[in-house]
Amino acid sequence: MNSQVAEGRLAANRLRSLSARLAPGAGGFFSWWGRTLASWLPLRTRQALGVDRGRLLLQVDGERIHLRLQQADQVQELAALPLLSDFDGAADPLAPLLPPRVGELPRWLLLTPTASLRRRLTLPAAAADRLRDVVGFEIDRQTPFTADAVAFDARVLSRRDGDGQIDAELVAVPRQSLDPQLQAIGPLAATLAGIEVAGADGAPLGVNLLPPAQRRTRSDPFRYWNLALAAVALLALAAAMWQVLDNRRAAIKDLQQTIARNANAARQAATQRQELVDLIEGQAFLDRTRAARPSTVQIIDELSRRMPDSTYLEKLAIEDESLLMIGLSREASSLIGKLQGTPLWRSPALTGAVQPDPATGRDRFTLTAEIGPPKAQNAEGARGP
Repeated sequence: MNSQVAEGRLAANRLRSLSARLAPGAGGFFSWWGRTLASWLPLRTRQALGVDRGRLLLQVDGERIHLRLQQADQVQELAALPLLSDFDGAADPLAPLLPPRVGELPRWLLLTPTASLRRRLTLPAAAADRLRDVVGFEIDRQTPFTADAVAFDARVLSRRDGDGQIDAELVAVPRQSLDPQLQAIGPLAATLAGIEVAGADGAPLGVNLLPPAQRRTRSDPFRYWNLALAAVALLALAAAMWQVLDNRRAAIKDLQQTIARNANAARQAATQRQELVDLIEGQAFLDRTRAARPSTVQIIDELSRRMPDSTYLEKLAIEDESLLMIGLSREASSLIGKLQGTPLWRSPALTGAVQPDPATGRDRFTLTAEIGPPKAQNAEGARGP
């Protein structure tokens, strides 16, 4: 009992060390991802794209070779041929019997369930990417044969998320049972892409017992069409992206032009607003200036009431805030007293000497005053109530 436990531990350690050396790659993930995406497509679409063209299954049953066409999960019986072990004809005896689209499919030898040995294994998850290489070291422990005496492969049954391990199955067929079947199909053995094993329900398990070096690969007739379609799709995608980029650039250019037009309109509106404000302020200043000084009519009316009848003016000049009067009067010396005490002007005074005029018998005078109320009154008016 202790020896069996020790052997089990030794085997587990060997598997862990082997899986550590076999670094997982991205190929298995992308292969699984591609198959998963393709499984969502209808069968005809997968066939048109070359994703799932199917395969041709050859199964030896007594003195007959059954030809079956497998596409996805559907298996269709095509024909039953006699054994080809003694066939001396053409290198490919199926070429004249099958349509080209079927004859170009990968060919697989299908073995019966009783021909294989199957063992369930628990392995580290890292071993999934190199599962065939990993289980190759365990054939002598899991079967009564050595690795050279069997054709083998392995498949992943399930993955455990909890402990990071996988459940795998080793499928092995002794070569002493496989060689007669290869001999029975004659020249078709050299055209095989793989060797499959049927399950208990007759459906293929999904393994390939043929060593990778012996697998025959057939060219995909839709390969160049698919490449051409992929190139067209890439060009169309690039053109669409370029068109979107060009539309974005055009939209940005239009937006910049719109912003520039709106900015010019805004600057013009601001200029016009400032001009209007200046006009309003200027008009208000003029109104305040007019309100602060009397009008010419008021000044003339006030002078006509204050001047004595013996006085007349030869010249009356009003410039800014200055008032100039030149005239003749018999009461020139009393004119200053008569002109004082009015809010229309202030500080009346004679300029120069009063000169008698012999022709009229009056005195010639020159009198000046400042238009507006007295300074004290102006200051009070500026302070306001």
